[in-house]
Amino acid sequence: MSNFAAKIIKTTMKKYLLGLLAVTMACGCGNQKKDVEKAPTRVETEVVGAAPDNRGQTYVGIVEEREGTAVSFTSMGVVKRVLVSEGQRVGKGQLIAEMDDTQARNLLTAAQAQAAQANDALERYRMLHDNGSLPEVQWVEIQSKVAQANSQLEVARKNLADCRLTAPVGGIVGKKLIGAGETAMPSQAVVSILNISTVKVKVAVPEAEIGGIGANTPTSIRVDAIDGSYQGGRIEKGVAADALTHTYDIRINVANDGRRLLPGMVASVRFISEGSQAIGSKMIPVTAVQRQADGSLFVWKVDQQETAHRTTVTIGQTEGNYVLVKDGLNMGDRIVTEGYQKLSEGTKVVF
Repeated sequence: MSNFAAKIIKTTMKKYLLGLLAVTMACGCGNQKKDVEKAPTRVETEVVGAAPDNRGQTYVGIVEEREGTAVSFTSMGVVKRVLVSEGQRVGKGQLIAEMDDTQARNLLTAAQAQAAQANDALERYRMLHDNGSLPEVQWVEIQSKVAQANSQLEVARKNLADCRLTAPVGGIVGKKLIGAGETAMPSQAVVSILNISTVKVKVAVPEAEIGGIGANTPTSIRVDAIDGSYQGGRIEKGVAADALTHTYDIRINVANDGRRLLPGMVASVRFISEGSQAIGSKMIPVTAVQRQADGSLFVWKVDQQETAHRTTVTIGQTEGNYVLVKDGLNMGDRIVTEGYQKLSEGTKVVF
């Protein structure tokens, strides 16, 4: 082959390779552009589910005893021992504490001796009185001394008995306020006994909302400390508002079978309003619902291929940030809640 022919072939091959490279680069750029155009749109989604249990207003409450009794000695003295502890269950008449009774016993001994002496004198003078040898005035005086001695004896007996403190009612010991060795004053509480066969849940309700709560308004009460849920009973409404917070205290009676609810526990209280949607209804966020030009409502539903489709819906009553879906969606459907402004029919999405 001549050099001239070789140059022609070489030049032709070079042009062919350059052309092929150009076509390849053009195709690559086209595919890259096509890939950019097909990149999915990032959105936030939510699965259509049952109505969240957010019916009515929810407040924080505190569990209180139905009734509290402060148990105290009736006289001053040094406490010898306290026989109960906080949280202990006690019955009516059970011994709670004892006071040092040394002085009370001495006074009782003296009163017994004085009473015995007075009654002995009464018997000796009785024979004289019956024989008419004792003036009536002296006989009346002797009878008065006997009555006085017997009265002092009864007082001494009671003072000794009062050195033993017993429970006037049954219940749970709330607080132990005095210990052994301390001096108890009259009417100073030694322990408090709480009746918790039923309890009350105290809630502060704003004045703007108190009008919507009646004596028989249904309530749902949750106490996380014992992982327990309760149905509230009759409601007691306070009539005086707090001057600072403008709230009213209300108390909800709650049956306390098993005595699991204890005073001081924090409770979540929900007042269930009439007409609330039943648990199990299909609910979606209000912000997910859009309006078309013709006034109809729609949401963007994502199918299993992660493609967004405009879906017409019929809605009902709102519950907080959610709205009831009457028609158009099923439980488990996934809808777009954020980023729907960038969508059009058939848009691929990622979430």
